[in-house]
Amino acid sequence: MIRDFDTNDTETLVAIWRRASALAHPFLPPAFIEAEAENLRSVYLKFARTWVIEVEGRVVGFAAVVENALAGLFLDPALHGKGHGRALVDAAVAQTGPLSVEVFEQNAIGRRFYAAYGFEGSDVSVHEPSGQRVLHLRMIGAT
Repeated sequence: MIRDFDTNDTETLVAIWRRASALAHPFLPPAFIEAEAENLRSVYLKFARTWVIEVEGRVVGFAAVVENALAGLFLDPALHGKGHGRALVDAAVAQTGPLSVEVFEQNAIGRRFYAAYGFEGSDVSVHEPSGQRVLHLRMIGAT
């Protein structure tokens, strides 16, 4: 089941984000991860349109959108490859239209997912807070 984020979900989403980030973003320094966990709690979830996905009554992932940008997509790593990420992006697209996304160049997991979903792009920039290179992707056919 996909539903809107509720503030009662916050700590569960932070825990999911930490597990997924440990897998997809091992190149990020611990201090950056700690700061981003606090930003997730106090800033990002409050300002993004966020959906959560539940499996058997348990929240297992979320997607956050700001305007037409997918600002975050994170799933419990134990449930990767089961279609939950695709379902979350489908729900976001149904509500907002075609999306763009930024993904760390070193995030092979995210890059595979976005390519399989139909995102493409070649623009690269440096994510100032982390110093890491990010790819700017758009859904195929999006303007």
